[in-house]
Amino acid sequence: QVQLVESGGGLVQAGGSLRLSCAPSGRAINNYAMGWIRQAPGKEREFVTVSNRSGGTTYYADSVKGRFTISRDTAMNTVYLQMNSLKVEDTAVYYCAAGEAFYSETYYTRGGDFGMEYWGKGTLVTVSS
Repeated sequence: QVQLVESGGGLVQAGGSLRLSCAPSGRAINNYAMGWIRQAPGKEREFVTVSNRSGGTTYYADSVKGRFTISRDTAMNTVYLQMNSLKVEDTAVYYCAAGEAFYSETYYTRGGDFGMEYWGKGTLVTVSS
């Protein structure tokens, strides 16, 4: 069983930056597709980004393209989400997730389980105006 632990959430002003971290316990990140999904208050979970096992292929939601970057540090066994130019509408609980398989971009953006078998408990990001 893979346990994912997120960190790095908090309160930031619009236009600011935050970096989220996710470290899976017991398994190496290069065994999984790794991604971030978020859920804003009163809304359904929304795909943010995902990378394949090597990190060589990444997909992003249109709403975060050019502002968010997913990356992996295999030495630290950690996945990061760098969030720049944050907007009030980015306020949400951000979940780190891992999947055994890597799917098409369309698959991830359709919702549902987002192709992920393992989920962290989430970290809250609040962007103030």
